[in-house]
Amino acid sequence: MPSSTGAVLLLLVSLLAIALASDSDHKYQADEQVTLWVNKVGPYNNPQETYNYFSLPFCRPSQNDVHKWGGLGEVLGGNELIDSEIPIKFLKNVDRNVICKLELDEAKVKHFKDAIESSYWFEFFMDDLPLWGFVGELHSDKNGENAKHVLYTHKNIVVKYNKDQIIHVNLTQDNPRPLEAGRTVDLTYSVQWIPTDITFPRRFDVYLDYPFFEHQIHWFSIFNSFMMCMVLTASLFPFLCFGIGFLLNTIAIFYGSLAAIPFGTMVVVFVIWGFISFPLALLGTVVGRNWSGAPNNPCRVKTIPRPIPEKKWYLTPSVVSLMGGLLPFGSIFIEMYFVFTSFWNYKVYYVYGFMLLVFVILVIVTVCVTIVGTYFLLNAENYHWQWTSFFSAASTAVYVYLYSIYYYYVKTKMSGFFQTSFYFGYTMMFCLGLGILCGAVGFLGSNLFVRRIYRNIKCD
Repeated sequence: MPSSTGAVLLLLVSLLAIALASDSDHKYQADEQVTLWVNKVGPYNNPQETYNYFSLPFCRPSQNDVHKWGGLGEVLGGNELIDSEIPIKFLKNVDRNVICKLELDEAKVKHFKDAIESSYWFEFFMDDLPLWGFVGELHSDKNGENAKHVLYTHKNIVVKYNKDQIIHVNLTQDNPRPLEAGRTVDLTYSVQWIPTDITFPRRFDVYLDYPFFEHQIHWFSIFNSFMMCMVLTASLFPFLCFGIGFLLNTIAIFYGSLAAIPFGTMVVVFVIWGFISFPLALLGTVVGRNWSGAPNNPCRVKTIPRPIPEKKWYLTPSVVSLMGGLLPFGSIFIEMYFVFTSFWNYKVYYVYGFMLLVFVILVIVTVCVTIVGTYFLLNAENYHWQWTSFFSAASTAVYVYLYSIYYYYVKTKMSGFFQTSFYFGYTMMFCLGLGILCGAVGFLGSNLFVRRIYRNIKCD
């Protein structure tokens, strides 16, 4: 009896190991099924406006879709992976197989035409590697007139492998067919397997655009930041983000987009904030208050505030606050172009070393500029430097947001209320975080400066 029980357990473990192979450990056996997951579709110029792949009238594999549920990041990223049920086997070439026969009627033709006119693209995944393609295109005659909508009906998948692992996948499309109601078209696919010497840890290198993130321009921008700084020198966050996110989520639900965050995910995020972030913030406040003890001002502070004399217009807190963000923004605006392009224009950002260096420069410049502004205020006998130092540094975010407006109209081809709201909503959340960060850095620097200069002076 014990031996038979052990055999059953061994069989179950073996079956479980087989079931957990493939996608999880990225290793395959010959003729093993490789799953092609369909993800989303949407206008190419509006990266955040995405919808379920089968929102377009493609052939559904079955009534009961098989989903691949990812983590919290996958849901927040608007991904919904569905098994295409296209038979693809490891190392087995496929010349041309029919996926299904698509019968076109007036409604389907209109749907496809609208998608083609909006430059709809789609995204697939195979072994965690993305594949992209366009739904179709407009074909014009020799004179550039009489444009016809054509649908790509054949998908050719080229898979490069190294031993038992998939290294690279690529999708090309051909066999365009005109969209005409009453017509039946065959949707086909082919698969080609090609060996490669590229190792598994380097399989994502092909998605990194090295010329775009050329090191020379980064070094030049950093050097320029110092030069520009010298030249120019010589001459309630979670709820704000939740409010913006709630508004954007309402818009996404109205449009039926995959960018809409499910209610369950929103509850998870709120629970994380309520049971982790909020208690830690309370704990930090209590510990910080007890750690600091009694106020240790460097000199005696009068209980009666004395009047502040009239000052020049450029020494008012509002002007100091507004001008304080110019130099810090000047030190990062070139890198902002690469960050914005990575997030909004399908580039993969990987030069984190330069980002760290630019961040250090931002911190240094912010502290220096805020200290100078605080010094001018104190010289003008204005002791209201605390909030001025914060807003002076935080105003960097205002200039970043103004730059985002320029970037939207000059560097992108985004259109529509949906994408515009997501662009400016996400940018606003980013700028809020950046403003709070810079404001905190500026205040801490000014606080240390004020304590230092008043420590060794004789106070009346």
